[in-house]
Amino acid sequence: MTPTLLATGWSVHLPGVVLAESLDRPGAWAHAAAPGPDQAATLLGRKGLLAKEPATRLALCAVHRALGLPPGRRPAGPPSPRTAVVACGNLGNVKTVADIARAVSTEGLKGVSALDAPNASSNVLAGTVALWFGFGGPNLMVCSGAAAGADGLRLADLLLRARRADRVVLVGAEPADEVASALHGTVDARGGLRAGAACLVLRRAEGADVVGGAALALLPDHAAWPRPPHVVLGPDGFDPVRHWGDCHGAQGVVSAALAAHLAVDDGHGAVGVRDGSLAVLVEAAGGGGG
Repeated sequence: MTPTLLATGWSVHLPGVVLAESLDRPGAWAHAAAPGPDQAATLLGRKGLLAKEPATRLALCAVHRALGLPPGRRPAGPPSPRTAVVACGNLGNVKTVADIARAVSTEGLKGVSALDAPNASSNVLAGTVALWFGFGGPNLMVCSGAAAGADGLRLADLLLRARRADRVVLVGAEPADEVASALHGTVDARGGLRAGAACLVLRRAEGADVVGGAALALLPDHAAWPRPPHVVLGPDGFDPVRHWGDCHGAQGVVSAALAAHLAVDDGHGAVGVRDGSLAVLVEAAGGGGG
């Protein structure tokens, strides 16, 4: 099957996890280098982070790394009207919503901070990523449960095939605060909720004039692999959820970005992902990623 997407950048941003050189060394996948939400300023710089929620901070870190930006720097120049954002996550602002509801019930509207109120919007994560990095194309927030990451990949593919954008920044992020963890426990028994994020910078594979990258072919979940992958992520192979915890709505993006890392950065060649609703075959297109 001909790949439909080309990833020109990727990142897996899981505080508490280091991506080792090989899946044969699981003991090396520990002791995080990725900064957590409270340390996001070390990567993003301090300006603009006031009142940003943990999931939003993690998403900004993941996009920053996937774009290959130096610490504290943002893209220079005018906004990019042909770059879309597709963000995936379900629980990023539930604590804020709960806190606001509690404040209104006890103190009335005067108890709600003007800094917290914008975070009550479910689109705050996608909107913040677009504003922070200057992405002026379509802006979508996918909150469809555990399948959000897979749905986000399909939407990115659709935006590019329909030529609504030349580039799609696909990002997933979830927090692990007490409210999010409690809600997660009622709907998903695959593993405890993990705070983390991941990002893929995608464009159409056809005629892409780039050096390097990772080619992605999207398949129905139970379809046979067009070529046998060397590594499988998901129920049939190495399971990131079982080893690290569940990023829930961001998990599909985490697995796809991890596959790009393994295929290109670690030289595993073809890497397959199965997440229960979508299968993705990821292969090195020649070169490296972020």
